[in-house]
Amino acid sequence: MKYISTRGQAPRLNFEEVLLTGLASDGGLYVPEFLPYYPPEEIASWRGHSYEALAVEIMYPFVEGSISKQDFTSIVHETYGVFAHQGIAPLKQIAPNEWILELFHGPTLAFKDFALQLLGRLFDHILAKRQERVAILGATSGDTGSAAIEGCRHSSHVDIFILHPHGRVSDVQRRQMTTVLSDNVFNLAVEGNFDDCQRMVKASFNDQSFLQGRQLVAVNSINWARIMAQIVYYFYAGLNLGSPHRSMAFSVPTGNFGDIFAGYLARNMGLPIKQLVIGTNQNDILHRFLSQNLYQMQALHHTLSPSMDIVISSNFERLLFDLYGRNGSQLAELMARMNQEDVVIDEDRWQQARHLFDSYSVNDDATLQMIKSIYAETGEIIDPHTAIGVAAARACRRDKGSPMVALATAHAAKFPDAVTKAGVSAPTLPAHMSDLFERREQFSVVSNDLEQVHQFMQDHLH
Repeated sequence: MKYISTRGQAPRLNFEEVLLTGLASDGGLYVPEFLPYYPPEEIASWRGHSYEALAVEIMYPFVEGSISKQDFTSIVHETYGVFAHQGIAPLKQIAPNEWILELFHGPTLAFKDFALQLLGRLFDHILAKRQERVAILGATSGDTGSAAIEGCRHSSHVDIFILHPHGRVSDVQRRQMTTVLSDNVFNLAVEGNFDDCQRMVKASFNDQSFLQGRQLVAVNSINWARIMAQIVYYFYAGLNLGSPHRSMAFSVPTGNFGDIFAGYLARNMGLPIKQLVIGTNQNDILHRFLSQNLYQMQALHHTLSPSMDIVISSNFERLLFDLYGRNGSQLAELMARMNQEDVVIDEDRWQQARHLFDSYSVNDDATLQMIKSIYAETGEIIDPHTAIGVAAARACRRDKGSPMVALATAHAAKFPDAVTKAGVSAPTLPAHMSDLFERREQFSVVSNDLEQVHQFMQDHLH
């Protein structure tokens, strides 16, 4: 399997190279040259597979040529062996033909564990083979940071630096990052917002000279391996609800478009998905694009669903690449305009997106109402991001005959303030985190200044 950049000017790479490169040299994002396609009879043959066995089937074509199947199988089993639920991604019914897919049974209680527990082990495998040490740089709006740290902190081949917006993540999210006291883990609280953090990460990848020879590696969802791992749970949910003989609909709370893009890929690989619903909070650039054909950046709003407090949706470029016929030069021109001005795309391309995608924006009041309603209807306590997914599913559902699955992206205990504000008692943290608020924190507050971040990294590299 080879990978190409969405902007068409970077070299083709294999999986190992893509894993360690992150952002392409032309500023684009790497995508596979082609997707494996599975006919219905092959998908049906996977029914009854464990999550791990299904993950190997679906992901191995993407890594073939870089990792042996035996090694990859071991990595996958190690990855999901640390999850707290035997089902890994269990489904829970909340209404007639309506389900939530619980993606919060990993070590840090968020869907990011599915990809980042895998990513850490892939890094270890590849870097041990190459006898290299790298610097990981990531930005987080809440959950990516703790999942990346948990996935990578045991590696003797990485130093990991995570930027988060100072004072703008939940206390649980912050402490999950800052109480990991490993020598190779560095948390930087940036006096700015998530998009400021993300901009600094992208700028650092575009010019890595400050590292003086050390390679910079990405853990954000610009890294293809993140997307690859998320494809699996769409197939898993589908198989458990009657696919490939039944078509499915999924609703995904998303800001960066990575999680729902994995669903789009699952559909293109053969899973019968007839609808993908994008749920956004007040930061609704994706909803405005889908509903109005307008890609327009606006001021950031701080909401009860902070992991989605994002103005620039970085993975959206991967979908646009397909909408533009995989024409890298055309897309590069479009992306340059998107960073400077409001953009409307060709009507036929926009309608092509609307054929599969719907979208809905959910404000804080509606988020709280949904948390309250789901508790009253089912006794289930959901987090604010999941509430947005459920609200969007109910607002946009096209066909009640097809199962609708809302992705439950985080454990409600990570967002106790929002849950209690909805009039519901927040659940307690699981046993392995019960002492989280007693653990010592360690982090550095830095200005919203790229040079200061680079100097910090230079000073702390091993």
